[in-house]
Amino acid sequence: MSVIPSSSEHQSTAAQSSEVVLSGASEPEVIGKVTRVGSGLPVVFLHGLVGLNEHWDGVLETIKHRYCCTTLELPLLDLKGQDCSIQGVSDLTRQFLEQHIREPAILVGNSFGGHVALRIALRHAQFVKGLVLAGSSGLFERTFVKGAPVRPSRAWLIEKIGELFYDRSFMNESDVDRAHAALSDKHGARAMVRLSRSARRNHLGDQIGHIQAPTLLIWGRNDVVTPPSAAEGFLDLIPNAELFWIDRCGHAPMIEAPAEFGRAMLDFADRFEDSES
Repeated sequence: MSVIPSSSEHQSTAAQSSEVVLSGASEPEVIGKVTRVGSGLPVVFLHGLVGLNEHWDGVLETIKHRYCCTTLELPLLDLKGQDCSIQGVSDLTRQFLEQHIREPAILVGNSFGGHVALRIALRHAQFVKGLVLAGSSGLFERTFVKGAPVRPSRAWLIEKIGELFYDRSFMNESDVDRAHAALSDKHGARAMVRLSRSARRNHLGDQIGHIQAPTLLIWGRNDVVTPPSAAEGFLDLIPNAELFWIDRCGHAPMIEAPAEFGRAMLDFADRFEDSES
């Protein structure tokens, strides 16, 4: 099993990639892909259901001089049994933080990844220094799979993935191809449905008021999956939260507006550095 150095041990301007082996509840080995770059405050990035580590690249480029950035990519649509649920993915992520980060970190999550970050902040607060949530599920979200055909066509996926963006020119053809390949496979399609349903059943509205970690909400004003009302709901319920809006932006602000996302995170870093000075 590979070991990732802690942020105090790691200073790099060039991204380093590795794999980690995690123990699932149903599978003895779940392989995660990891990249690490930068120095400073430890931060771990968690992707959504069809996300990749590389979707955070523009943000990392903006913030790596102040944050020690780790991206964790789990094979969500390959998961089986108990691992294929919001609880299973949260357990795998908690295991990664405990074994490979080994200090409280700021968790940054988009969509399903934000939901995972919220669950960890509620159940394993010792691993969480702060939260950054972008288009997070946990209160309200339009499911990606509602009304989906058993074997979705590429044209159908182009339309559904396009809904994630205000400006569809940010939609990457390779992401469409990857989603089409995964959802054309019977297991991948079932995994998507199981993960989506488990997240929708895990409504956190009566729990997130207990989160004490400083929380930054970064939200696209044109998000139709987790609409602005969801962001305002999180702002009302999380005691130590602030909201940063991005105009003309949809559900994936780290792709559509990485510079703005990064600037918001740089301002957020001031909260931690001021408290430590």
